[in-house]
Amino acid sequence: MVKASGQMGVPVIVIDGQVVVGFDRGRLQALLDGGKVYFGLKVADADRIAQKQGAIPVFGAVIGEVARGSLGEKAGLNPGDIITEISSRRISNAADVEKAMGELKPGSIVTILFLRGSETRKSEIVI
Repeated sequence: MVKASGQMGVPVIVIDGQVVVGFDRGRLQALLDGGKVYFGLKVADADRIAQKQGAIPVFGAVIGEVARGSLGEKAGLNPGDIITEISSRRISNAADVEKAMGELKPGSIVTILFLRGSETRKSEIVI
C-alpha cells in the first residue's frame, strides 16, 4: 500500500485501481457504486413542502437528512437547506438533484448553491 499511495500509517484502500486514503466515505461509496457519486442526502421538492406548510413556494430541493461522514456533510449542508443549483445546473425539484448527481465524476469540483433561511450560500467540494 505504501507503494500504491505513498502513505504510511493511515488506512489505504484500492478499489479497481483507484487509491483511497483515509476514511473518505463519499469516495468509497462512489467507487463501490461503480463511479456513481453519493452525497448522502435525502431530499424532497421544496415547492410541495412549502405548500403543505402554507408558505410561499420556493423552487429547489429541500434537504430532509444528511448522512454522517457524507459528501453532503463535508459540503456543509444541513436539513432544511434548499438546493437551488449544482455545478451551474438549476435545481427545481428533487428529481433534478438526482440527475445532476448522476452527471458528476469523482475527482471533480462541485459547486452547490443553496438557501439557508433567506440567505443564499455557496459551497464547493471535491468529490
